[in-house]
Amino acid sequence: MAEKKVKNITSRDQDFGAWYTDVVKEADLIDYSSVKGSMIIRPYGYAIWENMVNVLDNMFKETGHVNVQMPLFIPESLFNIEKDHVEGFAPEVAVVTEGGNEKLEEKMIIRPTSEVLFCDHYKKIINSYRDLPLLYNQWCTIVRWEKETRPFLRSREILWQEGHTMHATEEEAREETLRMFKIYETFQKEYLAIPVITGKKTEKEKFAGAEETYTIEAMMYNGIALQNGTSHYFGQKFSKAFGIEFLDKENKLVNPYQTSWGVSTRMIGGLIMTHSDDFGLVLPPKIAPTKVAVIPIGNDERLDLFIETIKEDLKDLNITYTIMDLDKSPGYKFAEAEVKGYPIRVEVGNRDLQAGVVTLVRRDTLEKITVNMNEVIPHIQELLDLIQDDMYNRALQRRDAMIYQVDTIEELRSSYDDPGFFLVNWCGSEKCENSIREEFGLKSRCIKDDVTDKKCIVCNSDSKHSIYFGKQY
Repeated sequence: MAEKKVKNITSRDQDFGAWYTDVVKEADLIDYSSVKGSMIIRPYGYAIWENMVNVLDNMFKETGHVNVQMPLFIPESLFNIEKDHVEGFAPEVAVVTEGGNEKLEEKMIIRPTSEVLFCDHYKKIINSYRDLPLLYNQWCTIVRWEKETRPFLRSREILWQEGHTMHATEEEAREETLRMFKIYETFQKEYLAIPVITGKKTEKEKFAGAEETYTIEAMMYNGIALQNGTSHYFGQKFSKAFGIEFLDKENKLVNPYQTSWGVSTRMIGGLIMTHSDDFGLVLPPKIAPTKVAVIPIGNDERLDLFIETIKEDLKDLNITYTIMDLDKSPGYKFAEAEVKGYPIRVEVGNRDLQAGVVTLVRRDTLEKITVNMNEVIPHIQELLDLIQDDMYNRALQRRDAMIYQVDTIEELRSSYDDPGFFLVNWCGSEKCENSIREEFGLKSRCIKDDVTDKKCIVCNSDSKHSIYFGKQY
């Protein structure tokens, strides 16, 4: 073990923040750049993002969406049209005031999001109900001038996806908002193996300019919440502000209904903080760029032949792999495979081949399994499915164990330092919502259910909702 590569990963239970940073660096996902608050996404980190993009992009296209590209810059006058939107983003806006050697006649906002750009375009191309719906999506970067940054979780320059759609009726727009929300939920559960809590944001916490915001809330290993995606219903708010009109079937001029929805590289941070351990990354097979690491121990013709055979078999099944034949000790290779989070590693040496067996190691549990060399591929296929399911179920069990039903303010006072989410009854007033945040440092995550037979834990008036509160990243 003297040559074990991973020497500097802080224990997850000792210092979660330091552990996270160590894993991100040791797994070679990012590097820090000379641009303060921005990161360099290294090839392996970007490969994880590419897999996310490919899956989601196919899901979007299956539901009729098409990709477009909007400008990076927004004229200040355009940005200022919708006042709620402006107020919500003002603290994070980056502004360009000079171009070349000349001062600009009008300041340019570097897009923090693209609602106004889409509206400016929609105004030109929407004339009739026949032009609707418009189901557009954009993969791009945005800039938000965050004060405190952390790799993948908060950065000043963010890789993300933003959908923007226009509809002839309120019903269609509301259906779209919830349809895309469901796609996000399905992706998180089935591909990232992250159990999520979903629901509507409060009025206070909804997206700037939206009528309603629906959120995907994930609980990290340490009980802290991560907002992993949102879907917004705008109604006619932006279309009225921008003067977007179309002739409906009755030949009347009306304003269309709008939605917006997005996720970002923050999901990579969520993936790490949900599943990984003190040895490095643990990646769900469905999203791992490399699913199998083959580690030859020794070198002879028979071993080379086995490696060539398994390569061809994995290729035929479209299972991504790497052959770790670098000139290092087996211990180094094992540690490298662990820190990179390859779901399965195949260990095989001359003695194994003589015995007709191969060792498979699950990254999620580090369990070693000895299999007949002629049955390696079927075992790999079964294990990939099993690992995916087991990772989700373990995360679900841990999350559920850290959700607490709290019926009184005294109960919250005695337990709010515990890691996790607190489900409370709430009257719906912003005053009581703020009170919980100010006293306990807990922020509302999302509304779970309508509850009318209980009392608000703050003011003791009739409850309207049960709602999750928790600390957040």
